[in-house]
Amino acid sequence: MSEHSAMASSSSDEGGRRSRFDEPLAKALDPKTAKLLHSVLGLETVGDLLRHYPRRYAERGELTSLDMLEVDEHVTVVGEVTRAMRKPMRNRGGTWLEVEVVDGTGKKIYLSFFGKGSHVAESRLKPGRRGMFAGKVGAFGSRATPRWQLTHPEFELFDESETSAEEFSTAPVPIYPAGKDLTPWAIRRAIGIVLDTLGPLDDPLPADLRARHGLADLGDALVAIHRPKDFGEVHRARDRLKFDEAFVLQAVLLQRRQAATAWPAKPRPRGSGGMLDDFDARLPFALTEGQAAVGEEIAADLALPHPMHRLLQGEVGAGKTVVALRAMLQVVDAGGQAVLLAPTEVLAQQHHRSITAMLGDLAAGGMFGGTAVTLLTGSMGAAARRAALLDAASGTAGVVVGTHALLQEHVQFADLGLVVVDEQHRFGVEQRDALREKAGGGRPHVLVMTATPIPRTVAMTVFGDLEVSTLSQLPSGRAPITTHVVPAAEKPHFLERTWQRVREEVGLGRQAYIVCPRIGDLEGDEGDLASVASSEEERRPPLAVLEVAEMLAEGPLHGLRLEVLHGKLPPEEKDAVMRAFTRGEVDVLVATTVIEVGVDVPNSSAMIIMDADRFGVSQLHQLRGRVGRGGLPGLCLLVSEFPEGTPARARLDAVASTLDGFELSRVDLEQRREGDVLGAAQSGKRSSLKMLQLLRDEDVIETARAEAAAFLEKDPALTSHEGLRAEIARLLADEKATYLEKT
Repeated sequence: MSEHSAMASSSSDEGGRRSRFDEPLAKALDPKTAKLLHSVLGLETVGDLLRHYPRRYAERGELTSLDMLEVDEHVTVVGEVTRAMRKPMRNRGGTWLEVEVVDGTGKKIYLSFFGKGSHVAESRLKPGRRGMFAGKVGAFGSRATPRWQLTHPEFELFDESETSAEEFSTAPVPIYPAGKDLTPWAIRRAIGIVLDTLGPLDDPLPADLRARHGLADLGDALVAIHRPKDFGEVHRARDRLKFDEAFVLQAVLLQRRQAATAWPAKPRPRGSGGMLDDFDARLPFALTEGQAAVGEEIAADLALPHPMHRLLQGEVGAGKTVVALRAMLQVVDAGGQAVLLAPTEVLAQQHHRSITAMLGDLAAGGMFGGTAVTLLTGSMGAAARRAALLDAASGTAGVVVGTHALLQEHVQFADLGLVVVDEQHRFGVEQRDALREKAGGGRPHVLVMTATPIPRTVAMTVFGDLEVSTLSQLPSGRAPITTHVVPAAEKPHFLERTWQRVREEVGLGRQAYIVCPRIGDLEGDEGDLASVASSEEERRPPLAVLEVAEMLAEGPLHGLRLEVLHGKLPPEEKDAVMRAFTRGEVDVLVATTVIEVGVDVPNSSAMIIMDADRFGVSQLHQLRGRVGRGGLPGLCLLVSEFPEGTPARARLDAVASTLDGFELSRVDLEQRREGDVLGAAQSGKRSSLKMLQLLRDEDVIETARAEAAAFLEKDPALTSHEGLRAEIARLLADEKATYLEKT
């Protein structure tokens, strides 16, 4: 038995294991350390601390590279002091201490100490000493070759006896995510105290499963991840802890899917001779094979006596709205109502217009044998709102399109049969549940649509409780979109040519979009844009709609009909602008990302995205999908000041190189920081994924899902697997599973 095995020996006492993992840190550690761990990192229990894994490991014999530093980031570097010298203060008497530290590649970082702290540092930081240095990164000098600096960093030196090449330890040094007033070594000491007193653990994974996949015991893995003797131990620990995360999350999702099938729902089978048949007969185009196949899947789900929970994803312009409308008509034919929930008023209005247009006289209801299509948004006038509420409550409206206003308590339906949620990531779990509860006599069927393609394994994890349908085939009539990067700083004449191209498109009777990151007022500006601007250099403020529109109207686009569109316009004004643009009364629309999804103007052929580097890859792909929709060749120009060779430019080059949204979604996810996919950006909570990387650990996720499915098939309530049940309870009790509802 290894020195770790005693810690990992199984115990039938689940309460003993849980009481130790759930023990408050204030009881396990000294009050000051426990308070710091909670205030800086949000850690509350022993289990939280043990799952605060090292961000990386440094080999003491191979000093850590300084290549990955970023301004204002709290970092820990491992290096060797090469010199320390006193320098005079510029504006007052006295001196300060500058210490030069190098990494294994010869790159340097400078440590600055002032006042009394400088004398303490000077006495300890002698040339040749090696250690860890933690602080907030600053940068001085040129943008191309910055001079990195840590001011008053915390530091911990390695023993002098270790500094010779022969004696210098090769054991990996764990470097923990830390923060202000909390150093990585303080975290390491706290974890050490907990590990020393942890005692036996009841492993939540049965021994036969661990043996089948060659997984370490939980206790061994926790010790090895925090106190590894070599990198082999690190890899074995990571394999086990990754599998834990994947297995528990997949079990949660599969249990949700099981629970969904237990709810009753009114079957809505497809009938003959109804609106859906009329609609199909009037379609001016043939459904793609994908649309027809997905339509059959949805039709079969709607006929079942339990709620459909299906994700419909696909490329920009793949025809998801037609598929969703056909599902809504099937429900209406069966005597029910359908709701389409959109994240913004612009998108809700666009959906209402497009659905009404596609239905034609079927949307009039009454003598035509169709059904009313009603719009309900928060900014509607009192009379229009009352009429919309009455249509929904009485059942006059078979299709109701709206925003968050649909979620309010006083909104009622006669017989809600289907909820279609567009852009699911804009809605919280509570909001979706609020609408789902409005169906009487069971749950409504739910169809979630996303216009952002998701790699298969990510969909399996994020939407694992939903059946997934994918549209990858574009309808006929969709023209190709050509995308180019416009390097505005390197080649200003390219930007001049951009405006000439816009005039040329307008001269051919076409229209153009120009998208900017913000409206114009830095205070309280639109915040729906996830700015991904790199910290490679200090940035000017993002370009604004109001400023760019004025510049273009007075300059290169003088004489063209320009309008602006952004989220702060009054709803009636937004609607009026979009209607005018749709009718061809506006040549150029200068807008924020309110036109990102759902907007469909077939005559628009050009999309110019200013400060394109400030947008994510998937967002750029969404935006350019607004052109090329009416058979006209689409042109998308990504304007940026970043030069070749920078990460920001690499993102833009990736977008320009392919129209494959699934390929781009992988690029997007690979370039995001830890936590962006399933962390605070989605749920407001820390991500439950500490080890698992969704794109790189596809095999782990697939294996874990298969194992979890086998477990739940034999034991749906996990009555024979107390440890696993406890892990699931911990996940849910901490409300860390809410992110599973979002992407």
